[in-house]
Amino acid sequence: MQIQDLPYPDPGVPDVRSGPRFLWWLGRNQLRGQLKALAWGLLHFMAVSSLPFCVGFAVQAVVDRSGGRLAVAGGLMALACAANALGDTFLHRTAVTNWITAAARVQQLLARKAAQLGSVLTRRVAAGEVVAVSTGDVEKIGWFVEAVSRFTAAAVTIVLVCVGLVVYQPALGVVVAVGLPVLALAVLPLLPRATHRADIQREKAGHATELASDTVAGLRVLRGIGGEELFLDRYRRASQEVRHAAVRSARMWSLIASIQVLLPGLLLIAVVWYGVHLARQGRITVGELVTVYSSVMILTYPLRHFEEIAMAYSFSRPSAKRAARVLSLQRATPTEGEPGDTATEGEPGDTPAEGESSDQAVPNAREGGSAAAARAVTTGESGRPGTTAPAAPDVIAAGDARGAGLPSGDLYDPATGLLAPAGRLTAVVCGDPDAAGRLAERLGGHPSEPGTSVLLGGVPLDGLPLDSARAAVLVQDKDPVLLSGSLRELLDVPASGDVGAEEALAAAQCGDVLDALVQGSVDAEDPMDARVTERGRSLSGGQRQRLALARSLITDPEVLVLDEPTSAVDSHTEARIAQGVRDLRAGRTTVVLTSSPLLLDRADRVVLVHEGEVAAVGVHRELVRKEPRYRAVVTRETEDEAALSDALHKLNKLDELNELNKLDELDELDEIEETA
Repeated sequence: MQIQDLPYPDPGVPDVRSGPRFLWWLGRNQLRGQLKALAWGLLHFMAVSSLPFCVGFAVQAVVDRSGGRLAVAGGLMALACAANALGDTFLHRTAVTNWITAAARVQQLLARKAAQLGSVLTRRVAAGEVVAVSTGDVEKIGWFVEAVSRFTAAAVTIVLVCVGLVVYQPALGVVVAVGLPVLALAVLPLLPRATHRADIQREKAGHATELASDTVAGLRVLRGIGGEELFLDRYRRASQEVRHAAVRSARMWSLIASIQVLLPGLLLIAVVWYGVHLARQGRITVGELVTVYSSVMILTYPLRHFEEIAMAYSFSRPSAKRAARVLSLQRATPTEGEPGDTATEGEPGDTPAEGESSDQAVPNAREGGSAAAARAVTTGESGRPGTTAPAAPDVIAAGDARGAGLPSGDLYDPATGLLAPAGRLTAVVCGDPDAAGRLAERLGGHPSEPGTSVLLGGVPLDGLPLDSARAAVLVQDKDPVLLSGSLRELLDVPASGDVGAEEALAAAQCGDVLDALVQGSVDAEDPMDARVTERGRSLSGGQRQRLALARSLITDPEVLVLDEPTSAVDSHTEARIAQGVRDLRAGRTTVVLTSSPLLLDRADRVVLVHEGEVAAVGVHRELVRKEPRYRAVVTRETEDEAALSDALHKLNKLDELNELNKLDELDELDEIEETA
């Protein structure tokens, strides 16, 4: 793989069982590039290491006054220098290619994982950690993968040179052959401590990055409550901790580097002292002494790669561990052969809500599991039993849902028993906001555990190809993100084409938002050309929510799930949005997770989810009268107020019953009088 060939057509399936396994997988997937770097590295290091032999041969030729051998020595040195230049040039080229392609592979894997998980990613992993992995960690991982081939070439060169010195001059060659492994292994006892300090530095740096990301994301709110200085002080302290950890780590690595300089110097002194002693005895020639001395000097260069590979591994191991943790996140899939556990909403004998046909009901939880599952799977597009569920379609682009063979029909969550009938507006009330977020996650095709996948028209949503699932169901998160750019670019999303920008903006009540964007732009006469700042920071929370809602409405998916779409909007605007969404989404399946009475009152069907299960089903005004738990969530009643309201409701029932009894008694008296 060359740089110009990036990105990869398919980055592959990584081994994410651990950080070292992930590094090993990356290396295996770059085997061709690693072998090329190894070959050029051997040429480079061997050419450098051959220079001492050429120099020693030339010195001995001068001592022996041999012009022919001196010329040969000069020719060999010229050849070695040319090979050195060639090998060094292409080693650098291949090494940089390996580094960039390895980093690019990791970035593609991270991007693919982010696309698969969507907003679920930041719920499972801190946003700051994702940023740290996709920036600094990627470079460190690429560094280690690239350094392996150069280290291998250096190690092979050292072994070959030691063997060559032993053959060339056994007396001094043995000293060098014994001393060089000692030099290479002398720093091993220090590596665990250096690695530990590097891990601490990485951990503190990741924490500081997370803190910075959270502070920037909430800066507008912090300024509103005067808390920015508090968070800035926290970041300053975290930054100083990173600095201290980096200094401690650098001290250890500087100690290792000094040992790498000191020990070769001591070896060089020992070789020179012993070589001079042998030369005085006439056991070696001057040329051989110069050759061995020069070889020891040159070998300090490949020895540096032992220190580099240790540093690269120490820094890349925690980075690879973090990357593997992010890449190991998966969309939960149902176990093969495990039936989806289907359950109905409400209690046995519940009648359908007002305006709902009885043939849209789902099987009861107290029915046999296999029968219930069979009935759920055979619910077709119309939601009527007996219709065969459509097969999972091939991958199709988002926005091509209509007429593309995607499943349609009732949306059913077996984990909670929630049913959203096809073509209806269903509102879901959860007392716990976290439970609402988890439910929205499941409705988007991310079940919390295997076997609990949401069924769309009887087809498990997480069993569909990812693109098909996203074309069928769109989930708007509670805190949607607005990217910077023009409003036209913001609304340029994959869509069915049946809903235009003007319709969506009108339904989301974005009139004042358009006016604010035009006023904030210098040269934008058309509101669609007005600029939206990063994350819409120049807009209020309610304005951002309405723009995000308009973007979701334009998409016009088969099923639209909205998680608290109007939490930052005033009541008058909220009422108009509720009607606008109802009118625009007529005939389409819409699920709104909310506790707003204005939205609940516009819903065809209201479902109360309590402690992870459906507790009540009906319409808003009916549930407010009859269901205390629903009333407590929607009206924010306290427990005492709820108990008092329930008691008054029972008293009213008793009064009605007494009135009926009195009427019955009067009717009996009238009959007796008529008979008499």
